[in-house]
Amino acid sequence: MIFSKLFSIFSGEKDAVVDQTTISGKLYKFVNSKMLPGTDITEKEFWDGFVKAANELATENKDLLKKRDEIQLKLDEWHKNNKDKIDFEEYKKFLKEIGYLVEEKEKFQIETSNVDDEIAKIAGPQLVVPIDNARYALNAANARWGSLYDALYGTDIISEDNGKEKSGGYNPKRGEQVIALGREFLDVNFKLENGSWSDVKSFAKANDNLNIRLENESFTKLKNLSKFVGYKGDKESLTSIFLKNNNLHIEIQINSNHPIGKSDKANISDIVSESAISTIMDLEDSVAAVDAEDKVKCYSNWLGIMKGNLEAKMQKGGKTIVRKLNEDIEFLDINDNPTKLHGRSLLLIRNVGHLMTNPAIKLKDGSEIPEGIMDAFITVLCAKHDFKLKKNSRTGSVYIVKPKMHGPEEVAFADKIFSKVEEVLKLEPNTIKMGIMDEERRTTVNLKEAIRNAKKRIVFINTGFLDRTGDEMHTSFEAGPMIFKGDMKKSSWLNTYEDWNVDIGLECGFSGKAQIGKGMWAMPDKMKDMIEQKIGHPKSGANCAWVPSPTAATLHSTHYHQINVFDQQKELASRGRANLDNILTIPVADRPNWSADQIQKEIENNCQGILGYVVRWVDQGVGCSKVPDINNVGLMEDRATLRISSQHIANWLHHEICTKEQVMDTMKKMAKVVDGQNAGDKNYTPMDGNFDNSIAFKAACDLVFEGKAQPSGYTEPILHRKRLEKKKI
Repeated sequence: MIFSKLFSIFSGEKDAVVDQTTISGKLYKFVNSKMLPGTDITEKEFWDGFVKAANELATENKDLLKKRDEIQLKLDEWHKNNKDKIDFEEYKKFLKEIGYLVEEKEKFQIETSNVDDEIAKIAGPQLVVPIDNARYALNAANARWGSLYDALYGTDIISEDNGKEKSGGYNPKRGEQVIALGREFLDVNFKLENGSWSDVKSFAKANDNLNIRLENESFTKLKNLSKFVGYKGDKESLTSIFLKNNNLHIEIQINSNHPIGKSDKANISDIVSESAISTIMDLEDSVAAVDAEDKVKCYSNWLGIMKGNLEAKMQKGGKTIVRKLNEDIEFLDINDNPTKLHGRSLLLIRNVGHLMTNPAIKLKDGSEIPEGIMDAFITVLCAKHDFKLKKNSRTGSVYIVKPKMHGPEEVAFADKIFSKVEEVLKLEPNTIKMGIMDEERRTTVNLKEAIRNAKKRIVFINTGFLDRTGDEMHTSFEAGPMIFKGDMKKSSWLNTYEDWNVDIGLECGFSGKAQIGKGMWAMPDKMKDMIEQKIGHPKSGANCAWVPSPTAATLHSTHYHQINVFDQQKELASRGRANLDNILTIPVADRPNWSADQIQKEIENNCQGILGYVVRWVDQGVGCSKVPDINNVGLMEDRATLRISSQHIANWLHHEICTKEQVMDTMKKMAKVVDGQNAGDKNYTPMDGNFDNSIAFKAACDLVFEGKAQPSGYTEPILHRKRLEKKKI
């Protein structure tokens, strides 16, 4: 820490003061030297406008957070007084009296304009990636296109039985299965007039059609000729064929010299699928950014992407590989004219919510700046570089996903922040588009009115069911002991909440204008299960759903070929709206007569998950990673999953389902398990035998034992405090 301060002094990174507001030298220098050049904003214009707005907005930010606390106290008191039996009508009346449930006004349609097709017209997978890792960010941006062959070959979709192992070099037997599944995909989604894709021998371009020769020397063509959109190569010797289905493209690559192509009867070497249509670059749940140093790293990567010059070096096979952003894909259309397809995913940026502050900037009153306000100004300033290049948004928009908002008032406040940013940065009103994470109970039950307050810039609603479960637990903390975590997925409130999100989105005119999203597939190694289950998301009317990797995006894209989401939305629009009463049903156990063994296993599962995630967050600054669960199944963990586990134990402690001594003993027992799971990590610091000195272990314990006192059950205040403590050592 001493050396860091000395470096700051000698490198000219002295803190700056603008109108009694202190800005970290590192951040101030970065904005002035890297972000502002090339824009039409001067240093004075930016800092004067930003500082003035931040100090004004911070007061309203604090008032909204105070209101959250006041509502929670009223909820706690009501549940204490109505513990034996909840009269549902009285409960709803009470929620209206305290402003938790607001009156629903007249019907309306969203009015958002200048929206890119990837948001409005193309249904497909959506990646979420931590912006603090340049390589991950580039991989995600470039995941617009992915090899279906590679995705099938490298995952558990194909078993390794009967000689189909994927280890070692190329396995022809496994490859045969890949090719067979590829042909099956083509047969289902790009039907031929006669025969099967498995019978195809060669291709040729004739006028505006694709001529396809079969093994029996007969010719056929696509049943739906409009699905053929272009090609590469000579008309009689094609190297690529571009097809389109449900607004999604695939490229069939033909290469007789390729190891796969030369053994294929039609010389098809790969099927490359349009995969991650959009990607959320994340500043929130998947990163550990606690100070100016961390934030500048994140902002720098986002700036590099907006400028189009971000690079990441990596070692592979003894060689240095430089990862860059992909260019657009060029080919000839059916009329032989040059055309392009976007080479990379449309990028959104998730800012933080209203709760957290950051020491990078100290306001006039000495308080830390609300981090969401800082994110808004700086991420949009970065995006001004793309407004010239139009490599990301072709319509001149910037897409900000706003998480963890509680109700319509907080959405209106986010809208106000964005308007201030537009004013300071000389942007047209509603240039900034808003995505609302529907992941807090007060937003869910008032979703229509929340959308209304952003109707001119809304482009996205998404059911963040993990955070939503955490808030469900905390909101009704005093109502009784919560059911088992695994039973939450089957509870009436959660399933109805998922339908409600779609119903409200369709009522408000989202179809063809904005995204209705669904949550993450959390098991990146279980792609077979994903393929079987995640088709439920497009069937439910969602035109995007989260996936944990580029490979998962490629596989999930096949679901959007099978299901035309916009047709599905037309059908769903006529059904009755989901029942609000179900959403308000609290998931407490009627008779918590669980055995001691059942209780202990649930505590162990929770403790292991908490420790496995927290130890990497606090000790290494890793905000999202594949963490082995208690059964050594790799799960994508972030702060949302941590919120559930910590709130669950805290709730059980409060209602005396378990004891503090039992939980602490279990924490120590699971610390040893987590140490073993991380034994191969040279940067890992064991917790077992070091409980008094391990900051990570103390953080995990605080999350549980102080869980009830945490605002809305959020984990960030403790995590940030402990990470800063660790960084000072």
